[in-house]
Amino acid sequence: MNTSTQPDGKWMSIAEVERETGLPRATVRMWERRYGFPAPARDERGERSYDAAQVAQLRLMQRLVQQGHRPAKLVAAGAQGIRELAAPAPAARSRAASPQAAALLRVVKQHDVDQLKLQLLACLRRVGLEQFVAAQLPAFNALIGDAWSSGELQVHEEHLYSHVVYDVVREAIAAVAQPVRDEAPLVLLTTVPQEYHGLGLLMAHAMFALQGCQVVSLGVRLPLDQIAAAAQAYKSDLVGLSFTGALGTAHVLRSLEELRGMLPPQVRLWAGGSNPALHKRTIAGVRSIKDVLAIPAMLAEDFALPPVAAARAARKLAA
Repeated sequence: MNTSTQPDGKWMSIAEVERETGLPRATVRMWERRYGFPAPARDERGERSYDAAQVAQLRLMQRLVQQGHRPAKLVAAGAQGIRELAAPAPAARSRAASPQAAALLRVVKQHDVDQLKLQLLACLRRVGLEQFVAAQLPAFNALIGDAWSSGELQVHEEHLYSHVVYDVVREAIAAVAQPVRDEAPLVLLTTVPQEYHGLGLLMAHAMFALQGCQVVSLGVRLPLDQIAAAAQAYKSDLVGLSFTGALGTAHVLRSLEELRGMLPPQVRLWAGGSNPALHKRTIAGVRSIKDVLAIPAMLAEDFALPPVAAARAARKLAA
């Protein structure tokens, strides 16, 4: 089928599907081959092309697979069955319906950038940067992610939320960061090429800055050899990676093993994020960050860096 015959024009290439769903394109092709879904059309050049309904279903499947569901059973359940499985449990819906969370979601859907920023800033000033990135922001991210996965939010609305969060947290880092401590490690933050999401890096950046570390953040999707090259160029003491649940376990573990082999032994390698692979198997020379609040203690263990009290930074932010 030629995609040009479709009236709505909402088609995506496999690269766009990878970006918007978090599923590696190899996984998308494998599901097509094994299970008959997705069933892409072909564009004028013969390239795979996916309509909005298939992309939405792939997004839900990605989320459910990370929860332990098997792709074959999900495909057999059909689109309606997948939507029912992905629907939040009553308890989760109740938590998401808190006044603060509901107000945040509402302004995102209204595309009110100024009000979204004001709400985030109010929360930040109330709890301080450390608690904001450790507790409030993960809850907001989960809420927005669930709304996006269920189709309640469109991709551009999720991107709007992410953009405003970046602005708010970066401004807060500049306002409250401690002076760089001579004894603190130089930290390099990035993600592997298949990881498109950078909010985890931002949260880690805030925690490292609060501890007086110099941070070099190179954004997302850096090839492994370039991560190693950057670690050498910037004379990094620590490389930090972030992994969402979008990547498969084997890929996460293989990436960490390969990068560990590329880095000098004295350069520490830490990995954090929501991907369950980080807590399934220990890799020699790699530490998993279970929670960003653990960063000060981990710095004390690996670099003998005494923790900086969060209260000091909170006072600076309030001022």
